[in-house]
Amino acid sequence: MKVLESVEQFQTLQQEQNVVFLFSADWCPDCVFIKPFMPEVEEAYSDFTFVFVDRDKFIDLCRELDVFGIPSFVAYSKGAEIGRFVNKDRKTQEQIEAFLEGLRKQ
Repeated sequence: MKVLESVEQFQTLQQEQNVVFLFSADWCPDCVFIKPFMPEVEEAYSDFTFVFVDRDKFIDLCRELDVFGIPSFVAYSKGAEIGRFVNKDRKTQEQIEAFLEGLRKQ
């Protein structure tokens, strides 16, 4: 998974096709919960580029995007937001995959 390094990089990446930003933090237990199965999810949904966004390093970006709970996912294609799975709840592999399946059907 790519790691976001700058807001400028975010702006560039969101212009690409099928990019999913994962907003997360190392201290978040629900974020740690999804870590073991995310490589499997990335492999199954290789038509998407996944980018890890450290919520603490990019708090202003989180505010701008209304991402107040983590882990959360926001997807873009060619500059347009195509979906979001944003809340403060723990997410299962099945829930994340269902969100990604929904993006594929657009």
